[in-house]
Amino acid sequence: MQRFPIIRVIIPAYNEQDSIGHVIKDIPKIVTEVVVCSNNSSDDTVLVARNAGATVVEEPNPGYGNACLKAMDYIAQLNERTDIIVFLDGDYSDYPEQLIELVNPIINDDIDVVIGARVSNLREKGSMTLPQIFGNWLATTLMKWMFASKFTDLGPFRAIKYDKLLALNMQDKTYGWTVELQLKALKNKYTYCEIPMKYRNRIGVSKVSGTVKGAIFAGVKILTWIFKYGIRK
Repeated sequence: MQRFPIIRVIIPAYNEQDSIGHVIKDIPKIVTEVVVCSNNSSDDTVLVARNAGATVVEEPNPGYGNACLKAMDYIAQLNERTDIIVFLDGDYSDYPEQLIELVNPIINDDIDVVIGARVSNLREKGSMTLPQIFGNWLATTLMKWMFASKFTDLGPFRAIKYDKLLALNMQDKTYGWTVELQLKALKNKYTYCEIPMKYRNRIGVSKVSGTVKGAIFAGVKILTWIFKYGIRK
C-alpha cells in the first residue's frame, strides 16, 4: 500500500463485560476505529465498550457471523475510507497489541489475508481445549488435502483488505464464519500468510468450547463448509 492504511477492528461480543475493556485498551493507536458488535448481550458489555472508546452496534440475532455482518453493515454505511479490517475476539484470549504484526504483511507485502496462528509454543496452558486442538488440526488438514491450503489454524484474530472482504460475499451467520472466509480466500486465489501469535486463557467461559453443544455445533458447521467447497471444486 502506498499510503498509510485506514484500519478498523471488528469485535463480536456476547456478555464480555469483564474482558472487553482490556481488549479495546490494548489495541494499538494505528487503528482508526474499533467496532464492537454486542450480540444480544445481557450484561454491561455495551456500556463498558462505549466507555473504553469503541463504536457499539447491536445485533439481537445470536451467532458470531451475524455479529460480524452487522459490524460490516455499519462500516459500509460510513462515508469514509476503510483499507483493512481486523477481526478480534472480545474475551482477551488474543494479544491485541500484536495487531501491528498482523497487518504488516498487508501493508508492506501487499498480502490479502493474514491469520494469527495460535501456535503451540506460544499458547498458555489450557487456553485451547483438546477438542479445539483436534478440530483445528482436522479442519486445516482437510483443507490441505482438498484445496492445497497452507493454513494451520482457523484463528479468529485475522486481518484482510476491506475490498477483498466485501468481494467474498460472506454468508455464514454462526460458527462457520472463520472457515468460510479462509475457504473463499483460497477459491478466489487471494494471497495469504500466517503470523505466529501468543494466546492465553480467556476471561469468562467460551460460548463454543465451553459447552458440549457449542463445540459439536461449531465442528459440524466447519466441516460442512469444507466439504461443501470440496464438492464444488
